[in-house]
Amino acid sequence: QVQLVESGGGLVAPGASLRLSCTASGGTLGRSAMGWFRQVPGKEREIVAAVAWHGASPWYADAVNGRFAISVDSAQSATYLQMNSLKPEDTAVYCCAAAPGIANIQSREIRYWGQGAQVTVSS
Repeated sequence: QVQLVESGGGLVAPGASLRLSCTASGGTLGRSAMGWFRQVPGKEREIVAAVAWHGASPWYADAVNGRFAISVDSAQSATYLQMNSLKPEDTAVYCCAAAPGIANIQSREIRYWGQGAQVTVSS
């Protein structure tokens, strides 16, 4: 059974950067698309970014476009989320996810979920 594990979360000041990592264990993800979601208590989980297994044509939510960058290392079954110019409203638990394609990520038809990493942006 594949498990996804995130790392790299933490507490940062507004304007700072963080890089989240997500690695797979217990198997490989093959040509899965990868995505990142975030959720705050009391609100629906929202999609942040998604990318195909080959790394081309990433997709971003409007709220993070131009500040966040998603990348994938298919050989290592890993995905990363570089987050720059962080804002307090970016505070959330960030989860990575794997699915057959980007459309599945966007439709929340997820094959594997990570457990989540807390990101807090506060002065």
